[in-house]
Amino acid sequence: MEGNLVLQNFLNPTILFFFLGALAKIVKSDLEIPQPIPKFLSLYLLMAIGFKGGVELHSSGISGDVILSLGVAVFMAFVVPVYSFYILRRKFGIADSAAIAATYGSISAVTFITATSFLGRLDISYGGHLVAAMALMESPAIIVGVLLYRYHNKDSDDESGNSWKEILREAFLNGSVFLIMGSLVIGFVTGEDGAKTLTPFTNEIFKGMLAFFLLDMGIVAAKRLEVLKSGGLFIISFAIILPLFNALAGIGIAHLIGMTVGDALLFSILCASGSYIAVPAAIRLTIPEANPSFYIPMALGITFPFNIILGLPLYLWIIELLWS
Repeated sequence: MEGNLVLQNFLNPTILFFFLGALAKIVKSDLEIPQPIPKFLSLYLLMAIGFKGGVELHSSGISGDVILSLGVAVFMAFVVPVYSFYILRRKFGIADSAAIAATYGSISAVTFITATSFLGRLDISYGGHLVAAMALMESPAIIVGVLLYRYHNKDSDDESGNSWKEILREAFLNGSVFLIMGSLVIGFVTGEDGAKTLTPFTNEIFKGMLAFFLLDMGIVAAKRLEVLKSGGLFIISFAIILPLFNALAGIGIAHLIGMTVGDALLFSILCASGSYIAVPAAIRLTIPEANPSFYIPMALGITFPFNIILGLPLYLWIIELLWS
């Protein structure tokens, strides 16, 4: 892997703002991003990337390759939490194992958005259908995590119809999934004309908004790292090795079905990331016994920075090696 690519990625202003936020918390600065600004920033990023993905999908059309890509994305969202759960059971109880497994079976929209920015800097194209894949991969992992929890936990209430109604509602109608799918549809329907109308909003200020959001992510991640000490080496190893394995599996699948380099990178980063927004909201409702001091800091404090700093150039290097 070219060290220059890693250095370029590390010295990207958006990545450096993440470290600035983390440093602020480490040195005990009073820097904070007041609510509801972080919420607004995440909604903006989801809307912008969803809309741009829809425009790209309008240009390329819906083909058999697109449907195949979406199918393997959903397949990974179902499979990853299953084997993750049984690895985690070596260290954790049923509730925590199911919660962490759901976290790593789902995806990080911010990691995906950072990856699109990374590809843009390198002038590598990608398909808009990967945005749809991102949205489709959020929900299955939540359902699988809950199923694993209920199957192994004999004390759980399996007959609660209202509970399952809430699970499905949270999985498929949570705000992030709804917004990105809605934006994708709007971009697809309006096409290039719509893109011209929203260009200043979705393109010109996008990187600045991403930098601001990553500044807040750095602050939040540094706050969460302290609680990981109780999990020891297992937690740190899992939060790095499992994403690496998932990324390699994603790269292998992408090569097998003939994805382009850009699509393969985005698919691999979807497989490698862990959710710290959508899944925690659902897990609090469905598996209240699970300790959020594990599954949120693992995804946000370890996996997220690993992927955006080292993972992106590493995965791209492997992809270009195989594709060449």
